[in-house]
Amino acid sequence: MHQDKDKWLGTLLIVASAIAYSLSGYFTRLVEHNVWTILFWRGIFGGVFLGAYIAWRHRRDLLGSVRAMGWPGLWVMLLSATATICFINALRLTPVADVMTIHAAIPFMTAVLALVIAGEKEDWTTWAASIAALAGVAIIVNPQASAGHLTGYAFAMGMALSYAAVMVVIRKNRHVSMLPAACLSAFLCTLVALPFASPAHVTATSLFDLFLFGTVQFGLGLLLMTTGTRLISATRSALIGSMENPLAPLWVWLAFSERPSLSAWIGGSIVMAAVIVDVLVKSTRKRDPARDGEQALPSPRLSQ
Repeated sequence: MHQDKDKWLGTLLIVASAIAYSLSGYFTRLVEHNVWTILFWRGIFGGVFLGAYIAWRHRRDLLGSVRAMGWPGLWVMLLSATATICFINALRLTPVADVMTIHAAIPFMTAVLALVIAGEKEDWTTWAASIAALAGVAIIVNPQASAGHLTGYAFAMGMALSYAAVMVVIRKNRHVSMLPAACLSAFLCTLVALPFASPAHVTATSLFDLFLFGTVQFGLGLLLMTTGTRLISATRSALIGSMENPLAPLWVWLAFSERPSLSAWIGGSIVMAAVIVDVLVKSTRKRDPARDGEQALPSPRLSQ
C-alpha cells in the first residue's frame, strides 16, 4: 500500500515537473526584453531559489555538498550554462515546436556521446529509435529557412549536444548530487549575460514574469523532477517527463497563436514516437540490478 502511494505521488510530481518545464517557450515569448536580459534575471531568480533549497537541505554541510561535486560538477555547471544560453536563444529565434523536437532527441544524442566518450553501449532498440529521431529532426530543419531560423537551429543543436554531454557526466558520477551545479550554472548564466543585458530597464510586470520564469519553470520544475524520480522508476519518469515536448508548443500556440508547421507536426511525432517506443520496450525487459539507473534516464533538465 505504501509503495502504491509513493508511485502515485511520484507520478504526480513528474507530471507537475513536465508542466513547469514546458512553460519555457511561453515565458520566452511573454517577456519582450532581449535574450541577455532574460538570462540575467532568470539566472538570479532561479539560482536564489535553488540556493535556498540546497542551504535548507544540507544546512551544516553546505560547503561539503559543493565540494563533493568535484571536477564533474564543474563540467556540469559549464555545460548546463552553455545549454541554457543556447536554449533561450533558440526559443527566441525559432518556432518553439521545432526547438522542442530537437530537444526530444537529446536521449539519443546522449547514447551517441556515451559510446564515443565513455564506450557505453546501448541495445539495438535505442539505436533504431535514435535513427528514427534523427529523421524526425531532419524533417523540421529547412535549409532554405531565414537566417534567423537557421541560427536558431544551430543554437538548438548546441543546446542538445550540451545537455547530452551533461547526461554523460551525470551517468559516470551518479553517486554525486548535481543540484549545487545547477544552482551555480544559473548564476554563471547571469554573469555571462551581464555585459549584454539591460537589467535596469525591466518593468515591474516583466520582472514578475521573470521571477516566475526562474522560480516556477526552472527551480520548481527541477525540484519536482528530482523528488519524483526517487519515488518511481527512471523508465516511468522518462516517459511521463516526455510530456514536456508536446506541451511547450501547445502553450505558445494557445497564448500567441504560433501554429506549428506541418513539418514540425510530422518531425515531432516521429521523435516522440521514438522516445515512447524506446522507453516502453525497456520497461518490459528484466533489468540487470547492477545496471539499474543507467537506462531510460530522464531528460537532462539541470538548467532548462
